[in-house]
Amino acid sequence: MVNYTENSSLLEVEHGHAYFEPGPGSLCTQLKFFLTRSPLNLLLLFVPLGLISDHVGWSTTATFTLNFFSIIPLASLLGLATEDVAAKMGQTIGGLLNATFGNAVELIVSVLALRRGLLRVVQSSLLGSILSNLLLVLGLCFFCGGCKYPEQSFNVTAAQTNSSLLGMVVLSLLIPAAFNNLVGDQKEIHSSIMKLSHGTAIILLIVYVAYLLFQLKTHNHLFESEEAEEEDANMSLGVSIGCLFLVTFIVSFCAEALVGSIEGLTKQLGLSETFVGIILVPIVGNAAEHMTAVTVAMKNKMDLSLSVALGSSMQIALFVTPILVLIGWIIGQPLSLFFDTFETTVLFISVLIVNYLIQDGKSNWLEGLTLLAAYFIIGMAFFFYPQTLDAHP
Repeated sequence: MVNYTENSSLLEVEHGHAYFEPGPGSLCTQLKFFLTRSPLNLLLLFVPLGLISDHVGWSTTATFTLNFFSIIPLASLLGLATEDVAAKMGQTIGGLLNATFGNAVELIVSVLALRRGLLRVVQSSLLGSILSNLLLVLGLCFFCGGCKYPEQSFNVTAAQTNSSLLGMVVLSLLIPAAFNNLVGDQKEIHSSIMKLSHGTAIILLIVYVAYLLFQLKTHNHLFESEEAEEEDANMSLGVSIGCLFLVTFIVSFCAEALVGSIEGLTKQLGLSETFVGIILVPIVGNAAEHMTAVTVAMKNKMDLSLSVALGSSMQIALFVTPILVLIGWIIGQPLSLFFDTFETTVLFISVLIVNYLIQDGKSNWLEGLTLLAAYFIIGMAFFFYPQTLDAHP
């Protein structure tokens, strides 16, 4: 009689001998692997310090900095746990999980900021996440990969599908900005912009669901890559789900402390809320994705690299942004899709540059340098962004 544990799988029986393949291992082994699989996890030392700083009332700069570095490894762990759950549950459910938890940190931070009425921080962080993925992450992928390989190729159909949808997102932000320039009663125009934003948010969510159906079901062959590798889950499903919710729970506390220190930080350092939201906050939630995208680009896996960079932008633009507008509607915070002319212009030009660079399906280091230069120019512009413009009329 052959006995085997839950964590082992029977491979074959030959001449009366059973051969087994070890499973994920004991709970301690799985947790040890989970906590040591990424160098970013060294930053977990900041988690207790960040929570203590908020509890005992340290300076807002210290609280922001400590929780800033705390959320980076937590975001990485969140992504790893999501990948393991997705590997166990299949492509379709895995895609939905990645859509839900892929930008969970940005969503948690934004919801907490929204609850505090920091509407400019929320809007800026959404715009900053899209810009950082389009310019900073994609630029680093093209540049680092291009330094190792003279020229790299990728699936131009999938890339252009993402960028064309981002073009539609730009349209949805340009219209409220143009609407604001109408001559008339400002209160009436503001009311109309809010109604327009709510309706547009619902449409964007419908488009995102259609995009998932297109990508995962009806036209999934367009998004398949020969370089893709099937990866086995490193943890059991129960442990992965438990880690997923535990990390999300811890992130909520660190995010609460981070958001609570933003107002004090802007006053203490003389920074605008727009700069904090567009440049600093997106780094927190996207650090793990940045590292993943650049790493696979240096392995010449550009389809996967673009999937991470452009896919994250798609989630922010078509999923996180409309969800936050609707949450604001429910809790009485007037978050709209109205961005000022400067911000919408920056987004429009960024999407335009990316469209030009990916249309040939090839990349090199100079194209990466071009995207990085554009990002740093935009960063300088928002650094000098006047604080008096932080509040929309």
